[in-house]
Amino acid sequence: MGLFSSLMGNAGAVSPEELKKNYGQLLIAGEEIELGFKLIRDTFIFTNKRLILIDVQGLTGSKTEYLSVAYKSISKFSVETAGTFDLEAELKIWISSETMPSIKKKFNKSVNVYEVQNVLAHHVLG
Repeated sequence: MGLFSSLMGNAGAVSPEELKKNYGQLLIAGEEIELGFKLIRDTFIFTNKRLILIDVQGLTGSKTEYLSVAYKSISKFSVETAGTFDLEAELKIWISSETMPSIKKKFNKSVNVYEVQNVLAHHVLG
């Protein structure tokens, strides 16, 4: 993931092995990481059981929030692909009966948004 893309707020893919090394202590028995993305200091992880959003806060990064979203609480989601002149694709997730998306993430062009959509569809619809 390039620095310019990161500064623009676009997430790039991170290997499940690296995510497990860094965040394995968050996983429960039988939980496996399927996909993960990093955006400057923040990370979001799709597991076989939930979506984990990791928000590193403050200037020093010493405070971190870990938000777990059960797939069953996701009411709908959308994935917008990057176009010819667009630099990013976008993911929007609605939680329960919210009228506006609760979670919005942008991806750089290196991320296969169809894979992201597939994982969400598998767990939300499946």
